Amino acid sequence: MSNTISNTTGGGSSIIEEIESILESASNQDREILKLAIQSIKQKREKPNTMYLSGFLNHVGEFVDEETFQITIPITPFILNPLQIVHGGITATLADSTMGAVVYRKLPKDKHCVTSEMKINYISAGLGNQLICRAKVVHIGNTLCVAECRITNEKDKLIAIATGTFYIIKAQK
Repeated sequence: MSNTISNTTGGGSSIIEEIESILESASNQDREILKLAIQSIKQKREKPNTMYLSGFLNHVGEFVDEETFQITIPITPFILNPLQIVHGGITATLADSTMGAVVYRKLPKDKHCVTSEMKINYISAGLGNQLICRAKVVHIGNTLCVAECRITNEKDKLIAIATGTFYIIKAQK
């Protein structure tokens, strides 16, 4: 794997040179994004089955009771749109990830799931310090599962609700 990044003049410079160049004039937001990128790479190395996106979102997942799985993410510059509110696609990703996680954890060990359909209703702007998504399984069948979730901020303000249908597949060996 090459450690060069092409620049706009068509030449190449090392990744280290590119990072040093960025850091020379980096804003606090730029530095936070770089920190998230490094965190994401480290997490992927430690846990190969995770996604890089999990590291960028800095998510923490846990069961809050036997039926409810929760993922919390801090609101960082990485997930803000130009209006300085959480990008709707990030909110949808959080919903999908949380519902998928609760479904996966309820399946037998030889099964996995993939999203086949999702609907989200945005209720209010994603503002605050963190987003908290809590999901529950509504139905588990032989081939399909249905889950639902609510996304709030740390003040329990409702940001969005979603439902998802997940197709059950055999685990890859």
